[in-house]
Amino acid sequence: MASSIFTHISLLAGTHQHCSFIRGKAMKELPSIENAYLIIEDDHIAELGRMEDCKFQGTRLDAGTIVLPAWCDSHTHLVFAASREEEYIDKINGLTYAHIAEKGGGILNSAQKLNDATEDELFIKAWQRLEEIKLMGTGAVEIKSGYGLSLEGELKMLRVINKLKAKSELKIKSTFLGAHAFPKEYKDDHEGYLQLIIEKMLPQISNEGLADYIDTFCESGFFNTEEMIRICTAGKSYGLKPKLHVNQLNSIGGIEAGIQLGALSLDHLETLTENEIAQLGKYKGASTLLPTAAYFLRMDMPPARALINAGAAITLASDYNPGSSPSGNMNLVHSLSCIQMKLLPEEAINAATINGACAMELEKEYGSITVGKKANLIFTNPVPSLSYLSYAFGNNHIKKVMLNGNFIS
Repeated sequence: MASSIFTHISLLAGTHQHCSFIRGKAMKELPSIENAYLIIEDDHIAELGRMEDCKFQGTRLDAGTIVLPAWCDSHTHLVFAASREEEYIDKINGLTYAHIAEKGGGILNSAQKLNDATEDELFIKAWQRLEEIKLMGTGAVEIKSGYGLSLEGELKMLRVINKLKAKSELKIKSTFLGAHAFPKEYKDDHEGYLQLIIEKMLPQISNEGLADYIDTFCESGFFNTEEMIRICTAGKSYGLKPKLHVNQLNSIGGIEAGIQLGALSLDHLETLTENEIAQLGKYKGASTLLPTAAYFLRMDMPPARALINAGAAITLASDYNPGSSPSGNMNLVHSLSCIQMKLLPEEAINAATINGACAMELEKEYGSITVGKKANLIFTNPVPSLSYLSYAFGNNHIKKVMLNGNFIS
């Protein structure tokens, strides 16, 4: 059995003993140990505690080094064929997300490029993105389909995700998002596309075991609540729990429908009424916020403080995608959440680690520095405090990343 011992850790942060969603006011509590030691055996955490109780000699860490759980990014679209910086210029010139979509851009643009790409090409590009986010401290990630919008395209995406699962050191969960947009050929035949999803896509995905979850983009001009309920109800019959896009641009009843469906997470939430905030405070699942998407689209940030005050379980994720959040940097997500959504650093870390793990049903193995869990850890450069990590937002604070008990390079 291979062992590693780290001593004189300035701060061992995120040492939760109870692994479940952290909600409301409790989110500001980040259990930590100052001047700590940590023992790793093979791929898991074997022991931790205060230096005064340590009976072992090990690798002494630099003064000021903080050890954190690796980030758990529970909402991404990182399998895509090409970037969309031309639409970025359109946004600079004043076009809205809806206007870009109306002229054939947005999701339909990505769908055309994806359907033109081979499975091998998609895998190589997605692999490069996984390697990049791994170096930035992400240890677990959810990846959605949704740029195929055809039987062949969606299966191609999900097969790529399955190959990534088999090869990558990261823990990966896959989500079927065939209901991301209506393809051009089904623009005036919504029923035809719903039947394609329910009668053709879902059975094939189930036969091949290609997805863990199901998602729908519930939004004006995309899928309404009735269509979302129908799709997700069909998905649940194949064992796929809903993780849903709701209330990004408009409030059209997606939250009520998502709660009715028993969704594991409700994601985006930039546009919320007071009643919806109160509902999310009682909702058992994750309220997943994607601040880099709001930043990129110049939208108002999700009302994080109001959600926490209502008792919600806030989760932070990157929404890594080519159209509205072309970055998987969870360190930026952490900092932006503190600066723009007024989260305390402790709240943001809890939201991006243990709550992110819960939003992927990975809390028993990931998301905290707990004996028995996977040794997925971030070792920082020497910093003066935990708050400095989000305060100095332009700096790279990561010295090393450990996944499954091994330092990566």
